[in-house]
Amino acid sequence: MSEQSFGKVITAMVTPLDEEGNVNYEVAEKLAIHLVDNGSDGLLVCGTTGESPTLSWSEKCQLFQVVKKAVGDQAKVLAGTGGNATEHAIEMTQEAAKMGLDGSLQVVPYYNKPPQEGLYQHFKKIAETVGDFPIMLYNIPGRTGQNMSPETVAKLAEVDNIVAIKEASSSLEQACKIRRMTDSSFLIYAGDDFLTLPLLTVGGIGVVSVASHLVGLQMQEMIEAFNNGQVSQASEINVKLFPLFKVLFCTTNPIPVKAALNLQGWEVGGVRLPLVEISETLKQEVKIVLEKLSLL
Repeated sequence: MSEQSFGKVITAMVTPLDEEGNVNYEVAEKLAIHLVDNGSDGLLVCGTTGESPTLSWSEKCQLFQVVKKAVGDQAKVLAGTGGNATEHAIEMTQEAAKMGLDGSLQVVPYYNKPPQEGLYQHFKKIAETVGDFPIMLYNIPGRTGQNMSPETVAKLAEVDNIVAIKEASSSLEQACKIRRMTDSSFLIYAGDDFLTLPLLTVGGIGVVSVASHLVGLQMQEMIEAFNNGQVSQASEINVKLFPLFKVLFCTTNPIPVKAALNLQGWEVGGVRLPLVEISETLKQEVKIVLEKLSLL
């Protein structure tokens, strides 16, 4: 694994909330330790799954510090400090670097829908202002309204501290193009659990995962099996976990995974508006899958 790698299974951590909807830092600390003990070699804090749009900057800062202190050097900790205003993203990323975190996830700017040159200039400027602080790009057109082209990714991969991408376009063709156009040291992570194994076959290194909250060890086992040439074993694990991959997106993430964790007794609480609690029907669907996988 590259020295610049953030690991193979990076869990995009949920943000636990208490009954009043405040961030529950105590549960966040315990959950972070649990995840690292159960297959996660990297943690992403305040990403999409962490409900970053509804967290204040002070809440994010405290979460970064709590999680990093909890896991120390046992896992890489990435800060979700991207945004659709370049200067604001720079400020947040600079602060994360000062905290001693291991890198930053930078999402494609949303709503303002910049052209490809705008995307290039946005990420390049952020990278240049944070020294050698490692950056992972995050392409998720389903949420941002803009797809970052493989050509733009390839140009950005030439920037020294832009070292990886979370590719969540659900397009293997796009991932293939990125792999073909970049040096092998540039790391490609699946942004969808169900595409983890397929992405490995086209040169990916791992996944930024939601399902690893529940099956981190199995995700690691699948990746290790593939890397060791045990493709059939890797495929068996993928097929077994596929119902979980799908049900965790039966409605908007992170609603289902929080429901799953609460069913396991984690008390991560609900979600903040404009997200809403899972319906009883979908909650039962989640429960059935967890029971079949012996996760309850």
